[in-house]
Amino acid sequence: MRRHLLLTATSLTAAVLILSGCGDAGSSGTEAPAASASGAGCAPVAGDKLVVLDDDKKLQNTDNVLPAINAKSSSPELIAALDKVSAALDTPKLIELNKAVDVDRKSSKAAAQEFATANNVTAGITKGKGGALTIGSADFAENATLGELYAIAATAAGYTVKTQTIGNRELYEPALEKGDIDVVPEYAATLAGFLNGKVNGEKAADPSSPDLDKTVAALTELGQKSGLVFGKPSTAQDQNAFAVTQAFADKNGVKSLSDLAAKCSGSATVLGGPAECPQRPKCQAGLVSTYNFQAGKFTSLDAGGPLTKTGLKQGTVSVGLVFSSDAALAAG
Repeated sequence: MRRHLLLTATSLTAAVLILSGCGDAGSSGTEAPAASASGAGCAPVAGDKLVVLDDDKKLQNTDNVLPAINAKSSSPELIAALDKVSAALDTPKLIELNKAVDVDRKSSKAAAQEFATANNVTAGITKGKGGALTIGSADFAENATLGELYAIAATAAGYTVKTQTIGNRELYEPALEKGDIDVVPEYAATLAGFLNGKVNGEKAADPSSPDLDKTVAALTELGQKSGLVFGKPSTAQDQNAFAVTQAFADKNGVKSLSDLAAKCSGSATVLGGPAECPQRPKCQAGLVSTYNFQAGKFTSLDAGGPLTKTGLKQGTVSVGLVFSSDAALAAG
């Protein structure tokens, strides 16, 4: 189970209104969207290499990786050690880490150790009083690998560390608050939304933002009410993204979602994603409202999974929803 409030249903009514003429809400999405999608569009182009289009108008929120820490377990030495991991991580490196596990079939522990060595993660870490520390992770490979990275840094700071894969956020976040686990790798915008629902109620306005500083400020305030503190966010992001093949990008001269909207709105363009994508403000509804992008057809596939990536590579989908740190985006 992925970590995102991937296709958040906030402002769902507005999204459906935006998509009037895009097929009925809940449809398979195979109908042509709106009358304004009357241009020729850009037909799918098969290819093995996938590239993410720049979200230049900031449709997506800032799901930067950062350590979430039980406040009672925290110490300046621990936070400084975990911040070393954040400083070493960016999105291309996170993609390569995921490739090491998902494609090259290394264990999360081995991939983390290779990364820590190559990026001097433990250099300059100060040992504190230490103690026993449990680092939890969600039950998908990327998060487990990040947990192993945190374990390496915390060990260098003098802690005796145990890592534990727990499950989804509904399971591990309460354990983090109670102190049953001490540290978890997290994603800023999604955690802010999750804590906001717990603290302020499910109907409270989403505090996350395309502005990282605003997201972290909201997260910090929510953490104070939940017994959590946070290390520095990395520049690495694992969030919704829209990908095309390199061959498609080259043929149509598109590098950003603004390019896609300007050059490829029209009948030949096929958007692929999960069934709920047409109604969701971070998926097709957002592409319409933020970029005025009009796909000719929507094909119901999956949320950043093998169906979408296969559709892109085989040339049945022009643009598809993926995750920005997916191993399929690795260079080479």
